[in-house]
Amino acid sequence: MTDLITSPVHADPALDGDHERMSHIVLEGVKLSEEEFVSAGPSVVEGIVNGTPVKALCGKVWVPGRDPKRYPVCPTCKEIAEGHGWKVPAG
Repeated sequence: MTDLITSPVHADPALDGDHERMSHIVLEGVKLSEEEFVSAGPSVVEGIVNGTPVKALCGKVWVPGRDPKRYPVCPTCKEIAEGHGWKVPAG
């Protein structure tokens, strides 16, 4: 089972425009069993609390901080997640 969490974006000069007004999907890690979870990198919560950048499926790197429910889901992130058969959060 894979845990997906969407998060909003902050300004990134490399990805200006509409990409900034989207929620992105961050792969938190893979749950191998009830006892074993393999992290895929910094979590969204870690990013919010510690100011640690996270990386979205589409490649966007940012420090999360806004409410992701206020933005549509990035179509690239959504396509990648659905291509893996993962459930995509509504947004």
